[in-house]
Amino acid sequence: MIAINNLGMQFGKRVLFQDVNMKFTPGNCYGIIGANGAGKSTLMRILSGELSPTHGDVIQGPGERMSVLEQDHFKFDECTVMETVLRGHSVLWDIMQEKDALYAKADFSDADGIRASELEEKFAELEGWNAESDAAALLSGLGIREDKHYTLMKDMSGNEKVRVLLAKALFGNPDNLLLDEPTNDLDLETVAWLEDYLSKFENTVLVVSHDRHFLDSVCTHTLDIDYNKMQIFAGNYSFWYQSSQLALRQQQQQNKKAEEKRKELLEFIQRFSANVAKSKQTTSRKKMLEKLNVEEIQPSSRRYPGIIFTPQREPGNKILEVKGLSASIDGEILFNDVNFQIEKGDKVAFLSHDPRAMTALFEIICGNRQPDSGTYEWGQTITTAYLPLDNSQFFNTDMNLVDWLCQFSDDSSEIYLKGFLGKMLFSGEEVLKKASVLSGGEKMRCMIARMMLRDANTMVLDSPTNHLDLESIQAFNNTLQSFKGNILMSSHDHEFIQTVCTRIIELTPNGIIDKMMDYDDYITDERVQAAREKLYAKA
Repeated sequence: MIAINNLGMQFGKRVLFQDVNMKFTPGNCYGIIGANGAGKSTLMRILSGELSPTHGDVIQGPGERMSVLEQDHFKFDECTVMETVLRGHSVLWDIMQEKDALYAKADFSDADGIRASELEEKFAELEGWNAESDAAALLSGLGIREDKHYTLMKDMSGNEKVRVLLAKALFGNPDNLLLDEPTNDLDLETVAWLEDYLSKFENTVLVVSHDRHFLDSVCTHTLDIDYNKMQIFAGNYSFWYQSSQLALRQQQQQNKKAEEKRKELLEFIQRFSANVAKSKQTTSRKKMLEKLNVEEIQPSSRRYPGIIFTPQREPGNKILEVKGLSASIDGEILFNDVNFQIEKGDKVAFLSHDPRAMTALFEIICGNRQPDSGTYEWGQTITTAYLPLDNSQFFNTDMNLVDWLCQFSDDSSEIYLKGFLGKMLFSGEEVLKKASVLSGGEKMRCMIARMMLRDANTMVLDSPTNHLDLESIQAFNNTLQSFKGNILMSSHDHEFIQTVCTRIIELTPNGIIDKMMDYDDYITDERVQAAREKLYAKA
């Protein structure tokens, strides 16, 4: 349990939130959402004790232990992987250290013996004898091979460090668990493991994430930080989004009677509850909407970017043909002898254990890289818009945003260009910002505006949700679902792939898997799994 009383946080004249009172209780997982800069990470730092609030208190239940996902990836460089995870339970770790120091003494006294027996009793109570095997199980679940469990952290890759630190946070069944962007740098399979783990977790969890599928899978409640206020809603992110959009539409329908609106909301809750009941969540979490009061549903004040793609011409029958395509990096094969044909209306998700494979393929078919072998050919009617993984080359300039966007437009009028920037939530003086000082999310919105100008009938998207906030991801997702052209994309966002794509092509060093099915079916299909194991097996 975590309770916050009269909490306020202010930086200079800027008030993030004030006079907040709420309680987070065991058995619930609270997904924290809010626009960039609303104070999500600040709240997590206050709850963890890393940051002192301007006023107010944070209280845990008596004797409870809090665990936090570490953000410093170099903090444990001199520790082994196993030691790093064990340090996640600080009480147990301290007992282990003191116990080992006592037994190592050359002049072991009677007092030392008494103290050692006390420590052994506490050690047994905390199930210390199972600590290493429990830690190993977490590490294996998160994709850290057994032969690396006693490797020094400084010798692990950045991606592996993220997984170890996550295992450290989960270790020892903490009473209160704080996770800030836990799915960053995790592949889809590891995210699925974490979803399953947290959906069964019985204590208190607070999580910040831009991954909607993850939030939907693990959260019982949504904590919305909006305009200096915090409010807890029953239900996961999808429930919050859909219900707030419904309430907003109702607000705009002034003629509709209050009773009609209430009935509409009740029907929505019933439909949503029926869908929740079909999910993989535990029984307790399926009951998250039972006590919901209709009056709690409120319209959101969130601003969503206006992402609209309007193909100038309809694509013909020939879209893209790939023959014998191969690519490697420093002698390491990314994919080999790849053959496929994109059909009209295909929305394809490309997968691989190595994300460099998708980037290499997209760079090749967009003319930015030469393949090791093979050919590709676009249809004559096809116009493409490419969203690259690395957009840094586009922003090495001191041009303002209007001038920057003008480079990619046939219409150079300021009003026309400001219209596109306005759709991407750049208003007033913001359009005169220098392109070089933009944040990652702002750069992505500019790149999307650039794509909109192209009026393309085929989208090539390499990790399109990177750096975007939930509002932008949701708007992008909705647009791609209704897009009439072709889409070729890679993504770490489960919901994005599941709701947009109807075909999966997986690139491996030994061939491809090409299936006309949605992502959920693909990852659960036994024949697909067998094929994947075979293709990824080392020769």
